[in-house]
Amino acid sequence: MGAILVGYALLLVAALSAIAYVLGRTTGARLKPAAGEKIHSLPGYHGAFVAVWVGIPALILVILWAGLQGPVIDRMITASLPAELSSGKSGAEVALLVSEVKNVAAGRMFSEPNPAIVAAAERLNAWESIAGWALLVIVVAIALGSISITRSKLSPRFRARNDVEKTISGLMIACSVVAILTTLGIVVSLVYEASAFFAMVPFHEFLFGLKWEPQIALRADQVAGQGAFGAVPVFVGTLLISAIALVVSVPVGVFTAMYLVEYADERVRAVVKPILEILAGIPTVVFGFFAILVVAPAVREFSMTLGLAASPNSALAAGLVMGIMIIPFVSSLSDDALKAVPRSMRDGSLALGATPAETVVKVLLPAALPGIMGGILLAASRAIGETMIVAMAAGLIATMTINPLDSVTTVTVQIVTLLTGDSEFDSPKTLAAFALGLVLFVVTLTLNIIALRIVRHFREQYE
Repeated sequence: MGAILVGYALLLVAALSAIAYVLGRTTGARLKPAAGEKIHSLPGYHGAFVAVWVGIPALILVILWAGLQGPVIDRMITASLPAELSSGKSGAEVALLVSEVKNVAAGRMFSEPNPAIVAAAERLNAWESIAGWALLVIVVAIALGSISITRSKLSPRFRARNDVEKTISGLMIACSVVAILTTLGIVVSLVYEASAFFAMVPFHEFLFGLKWEPQIALRADQVAGQGAFGAVPVFVGTLLISAIALVVSVPVGVFTAMYLVEYADERVRAVVKPILEILAGIPTVVFGFFAILVVAPAVREFSMTLGLAASPNSALAAGLVMGIMIIPFVSSLSDDALKAVPRSMRDGSLALGATPAETVVKVLLPAALPGIMGGILLAASRAIGETMIVAMAAGLIATMTINPLDSVTTVTVQIVTLLTGDSEFDSPKTLAAFALGLVLFVVTLTLNIIALRIVRHFREQYE
């Protein structure tokens, strides 16, 4: 009930902001300047000024309310529980009781609950309802007060445009700060959990070890399952599948973009480009089914005709399908980059006697190289981060091999595998996922820096 009312509060904020804009714009349009004066801002800026100062305070209130309502009500529920239920219990046990109260309040009951729990659930529903309705009332009160105050400030010489532009600039800065803090939070969480893993497993063993069996003992007397955390086979599998995917996608994507830009007429372009973009919207699980049902058997049968042994799940099958999946990323961005090259450069090359092929190779490609490299980097990131196709077509076993006909695994698949199940969060098996994520983050960042240097070198050489 509480979450529903918070959603209604957000819709109410949007509706009140729209109403405030209309009222402010109407007021601004009715302003009459004195003799010799001019109206500083257009009516639209007056409306935006009123809408901004109605919407932003109300939105901040809703966000803070939604963040604080849950913990506050949880504390109230904990304090209202009978002493015989909560006395002498640890924090985790009390949290389980609160979770049971929430399940009963939501109607998720698998057995007859304790009457005290039922009473607490009724109080929970009542408190959430009161909090939700109070939020709606306060939002409306803040909006009405803001409308009254801001409309009273509107005048012919009021600098509404300046205030709106400053507010928008502040929102942009706030969004940038949120993005930066989110990135820092991700990095800090990875480093923190990975450091806990490296306190249990030596860094050199993880980074240079050749055996990956992240198992832990389930009993104190169990000898097997001590775990081997050498991640080299996982990294090799990731690079192998990504390399196969890029070998498929980069030539096909770039050549497709070159054909669509320089050789195809508008009718062909109007058909081919939407089809490629539709290909980018197919869910990865569909590609996974295609890989395991069609491509993997075809690869195995073709290998057998050549006298080669192939695994039912192979890196080649996963890489081929992944390459098909990321073709639109390369072709679309390469197409945009080639289309952005000034027409004068193309016409000048043709006027000097160059053929269309020579124009593409010697003029268009160097000029569009930054955009093409951006598409290739995006495709590489998409390939490295893909999970479903690899899990379905390449397997889950970390094999130290560069044979594309063998079964391999990737970093992302192992992260999902390690974080699935009921293992303790502070065990090496679970924390290994954060170590894998940290190394993958560092490698991806390094590749991006190298690619940017390559692009800068070619751009300087071209210019």
